[in-house]
Amino acid sequence: MTLTAPPTQTPPTLTARVWRFGADVNTDQIVPGRFAPYMTSEAELRKAPFIEARPEFAPTVQPGDLIIAGNNFGCGSSREYAPQALKLVEVGAIIAPSFARIFFRNALNLGIPVFEADLTELEDGERVHLDLETAVLYTGRGELRLPQPPAWMREVWQAGGIVPYYRTHGRFPGVPSAL
Repeated sequence: MTLTAPPTQTPPTLTARVWRFGADVNTDQIVPGRFAPYMTSEAELRKAPFIEARPEFAPTVQPGDLIIAGNNFGCGSSREYAPQALKLVEVGAIIAPSFARIFFRNALNLGIPVFEADLTELEDGERVHLDLETAVLYTGRGELRLPQPPAWMREVWQAGGIVPYYRTHGRFPGVPSAL
């Protein structure tokens, strides 16, 4: 991605801190198996994200903070409590060049915005602003246009996940309401 000139106005965005991770972050690294919700409580699951890889993450992550990672984020086992733990600590979005498909789907189902983009130029701890509607990330060095997700995906994020979306609309995204 190429940086362009900084914005002249601050758009309505999510202000966040960047948490950088490498490639091939697997679900065991996100949440070790011993923190499975059926083995512990949701309160304990909230303490678990990256507990071994980055023990400072869960106690200090702020709502809206972004995870920026390398290729293949969320690979490994299909445990859905890995994105669930990230939802519990209110991660604002995850941006990586590629995701394990099941992790991507689980994150979408939970309403966690995910973008496929390579943002190697961002640094750990950097403050940024993300406009989820326009998919523009504003940094101190300029703006980055992320791939624009389809409207239905943004609607699921805005609803807070697929279940809240279904409860609100009485249907899944892309399905006509009169079936």
